[in-house]
Amino acid sequence: MRSVRHLLEAKAPEVHSIGPDAPVIDAIRLMAEKGIGALVVIDAGRLAGMVSERDYARKIVLQGRSSSDTPVREIMTSDVLSVGPDDTADHCMQMVTHRRIRHLPVVVDGEVVGLVSIGDLVKAVIEDQQLELDQLQRYIAS
Repeated sequence: MRSVRHLLEAKAPEVHSIGPDAPVIDAIRLMAEKGIGALVVIDAGRLAGMVSERDYARKIVLQGRSSSDTPVREIMTSDVLSVGPDDTADHCMQMVTHRRIRHLPVVVDGEVVGLVSIGDLVKAVIEDQQLELDQLQRYIAS
């Protein structure tokens, strides 16, 4: 099974983030501009939370709040699970499935060094299963 380190090597290294005091509208604009569904919230160089399109829909749109006047800290998820580079994709898949989340920040010495999405994990699992299937087929054919 692949490690988180391997998953990060296969994707763009950039982690998009925003500060907790930024207005929610800035977070939504950044997500739209980058074509992503979530941002890491960084405060004083440390992981403070995550903010997602889901947070926006549930905590701004449905509650009739203003995205221009509401700071990210009021809608972000602050109880964020994170992983390290040596965690396995299988372990990460269990975490996102159990907690019903879509993104896991990768943290080393308190600093966010990457972000693993459920899409990254599904891709890794499928590729690993395909490799195993190919090996089994070669074994049977020999």
